[in-house]
Amino acid sequence: MSTCGEYIKTTFPLIDDDLKQYVEDVLENGVDDFESSDEVFEAVGEVLQEVSKDKTESDIRDICENLLNMLKPDHVNGTTQNSARILNAPVHLASMAARLENNTEVKSIWLMQRDESLKVDAKKLEKAQAKLQEKQEKRSKDVKVFVPPKLETATASQVTSKKESKLEAKGMNKAQDIRIENFDVAYGDKVLLQGADITLAYGRRYGLVGRNGLGKSTLLKMIAGGQLQIPSHFSILHVEQEVIGDDTLALDSVLQCDTVRENLLKREKEMSTIINSSQSADPALSSELTEVYNQLQSIESDKAPAKASIILSGLGFTSVMQQKPTRTFSGGWRMRLALARALFSRPDLLLLDEPTNMLDIKAIIWLENYLQNWPTTLLVVSHDRHFLETVPTDILHLHSQRIDAYRGNYEQFVKTKTEKHKNQQREYEAQMAHRSHVQEFIDKFRYNANRAASVQSKIKMLEKLPELKPVEKEVEVTLKFPDTELLSPPILQLNEVSFKYNSDRIIFSDVNLGATMESRICIVGDNGAGKTTLLKIIMGILTPSSGACNVHRNLKFGYFSQHHVDQLDMNVNSVELLQQAFKGKPTEEYRRQLGSFGVSGDLALQTVASLSGGQKSRVAFASMCMGRPNFLVLDEPTNHLDIETIEALGKAITKFTGGVILVSHDERLIRMVCKELWICGNGTVKSIEGGFDEYRKIVEQELESASNK
Repeated sequence: MSTCGEYIKTTFPLIDDDLKQYVEDVLENGVDDFESSDEVFEAVGEVLQEVSKDKTESDIRDICENLLNMLKPDHVNGTTQNSARILNAPVHLASMAARLENNTEVKSIWLMQRDESLKVDAKKLEKAQAKLQEKQEKRSKDVKVFVPPKLETATASQVTSKKESKLEAKGMNKAQDIRIENFDVAYGDKVLLQGADITLAYGRRYGLVGRNGLGKSTLLKMIAGGQLQIPSHFSILHVEQEVIGDDTLALDSVLQCDTVRENLLKREKEMSTIINSSQSADPALSSELTEVYNQLQSIESDKAPAKASIILSGLGFTSVMQQKPTRTFSGGWRMRLALARALFSRPDLLLLDEPTNMLDIKAIIWLENYLQNWPTTLLVVSHDRHFLETVPTDILHLHSQRIDAYRGNYEQFVKTKTEKHKNQQREYEAQMAHRSHVQEFIDKFRYNANRAASVQSKIKMLEKLPELKPVEKEVEVTLKFPDTELLSPPILQLNEVSFKYNSDRIIFSDVNLGATMESRICIVGDNGAGKTTLLKIIMGILTPSSGACNVHRNLKFGYFSQHHVDQLDMNVNSVELLQQAFKGKPTEEYRRQLGSFGVSGDLALQTVASLSGGQKSRVAFASMCMGRPNFLVLDEPTNHLDIETIEALGKAITKFTGGVILVSHDERLIRMVCKELWICGNGTVKSIEGGFDEYRKIVEQELESASNK
């Protein structure tokens, strides 16, 4: 029996020791009476089936056959060799029959009776099965609790030409254009790009566009990280992480990017110290110092601080801020520092991912103007439509796991793409009509002997036609805010409101403004002017230093800000996220809510960590609206949203039946929804006539005035 026990343990590694012993006992007690594997299956098959759910009944029957062979080595093909049984003594059938006449329970002497020990003990079986189920449930619970969510990683593969590889190996590749051909990019199991090609011509500015989650940011990381091979002589800079905060001054942090200048200045200082301390002049050292001076002069080292200061000023750093240590700045300002360093160092290939997210409108206008004269190659991911219509010379459209290139800015791209799709659809429809007409001829004369040659010719012609596909229409993005009931005015009123923090610096004072259920108000102004502070006063998060903010008692705010997106639980999926925040609702309601913001199907079941920035924003919108607010307060809602989703957001705001106050730097969205513009700056908040056009004129005049100083 030890052989059977070892076989059972090997075949069923998860079997409980008690259950294994139980099976062995049944087999041992019935070893003399098992005549076939079917009888073994009847005795222990049900128990073994419960132990291993992945084995079929056929598998268990085969195992029972093997067990029978181990128990009875002489068992062959369902029969037992030498099965005749020798009696210990003669049997007198007549006397046996006579004895049975007086027996109330008559049994045939010719029927073999099954030994009762072979029957499955119901109590033992029930106990063993209960113990097995308990173990399985515990194991499944442990898996659910302790297995962390799988963190996906991006991977890339690429086909390179032998010619370029040889040139690269010899250090003779001096190409100015970047060609990345026939490459794939995947994120975990999801294929983002397949057989794609990119050509980046030196000196041109490329805008990379496409829907959220298709892999734009991932592609930039692949290029910057070297997973996609480009000529080694190209310097690449990817603005992705904020500058580390330390005691380095903001201006010095930018200047340190020019390593050539920094090394020359360091060498000049060392040699000057040696020459000044030595008693006699060293001609070789003096000659080297002269060479260092010449190199510093050739790179215009003395003009570098002024250039760095101009860039910092354009991105919103005042002269006082430029002399502050980097550790004194918030994360948003450190990201601006990272952008300033990139602009100052001028790499051969500059990669920017949503550079306008961290900027106010004044800085965006400055950046648009600055990048129009960018001397090297630029690849930028942006969802700011005005930025894309101002900066790029070319558009790269990422869709359907490939990249299509278009000449011109975003507006020209939309026109060209629309016309291209119309032509493709017309060509497809014309070919389908032609195919149908030819097929009718073939079907009509297929069995006509006189037309056989013509039919064969038509069939061959159809086979040679190129296979055209209809234009794949991208699914339209729709966002829907909940319906609300109208409230009677007054709704929201700011009366003589002033605010200052613990310091004496007044953020704003004497603010007298109001809003209604029909309001579509956009607040603009420089970073740090108090836009977010004003929103928090309106919602009652902050109390004004003086004055009052009066709101309707039934007003229910829905607040969206970028930090809400950043603080989402990344280890759960979107449905679970809503379940945590709004308990007790049916799963269908959570899914319906997510679906109204474009997070549907399998997307709603992905971990939040695996979603793109724009998809996370949609989840945050869905969570905000679960509370059914009737007044929306949106602080920079367009960060990470793609152009199509921003358009959908604009339409949703327009259709919303409640009031809206919006802080945004996206010119397209402001023009879509804004009915009233509040400017925050110079210690006050005021409404202006003329809308965004008037505000843009004011900003451009300020920039022009600053550049002339």
